[in-house]
Amino acid sequence: MLNKNNYIIGVISDTHGLLRPEAEEQLGGSDIIIHAGDIGNVEIINSLRQIAPVYAIRGNVDKEKWADLFPEILNLAIFNKRIFVIHNIKDLDVSDENSYDIIISGHSHKPFIKESKGITYLNPGSAGKRRFNLPVSMGQILIVEDKISARIIELAI
Repeated sequence: MLNKNNYIIGVISDTHGLLRPEAEEQLGGSDIIIHAGDIGNVEIINSLRQIAPVYAIRGNVDKEKWADLFPEILNLAIFNKRIFVIHNIKDLDVSDENSYDIIISGHSHKPFIKESKGITYLNPGSAGKRRFNLPVSMGQILIVEDKISARIIELAI
């Protein structure tokens, strides 16, 4: 934690059962970690919990019994921010968007950050197995003196 007014949120998605050492290293120092689905197996979450508290949702490939431990969406009120986590941004009810400061998604494996109408949208991309020519990446959200900034971190592989 930077200080009591500054926070680091590590954001990871689409690990599909693979937690890269580079991702673990980048998540070090996070106050919390958010996993935006397609976890792959519960051991991924157990490993992430060794780094920081974890908030996770299941994705469309998380079909086994262990995945019942995780909701399909999360509504978080943390660090004085309202955060919504959904695996596929296309499933977001647009009437709810204005209720949040940060909206995190996964699924597409395509990292992006967008700021719109006071909302920070983040898809960290996929930190798991490479898909097509997409980068292997994760994200980070910084809350500094109540201001939000987000970044994509490409993982060296």
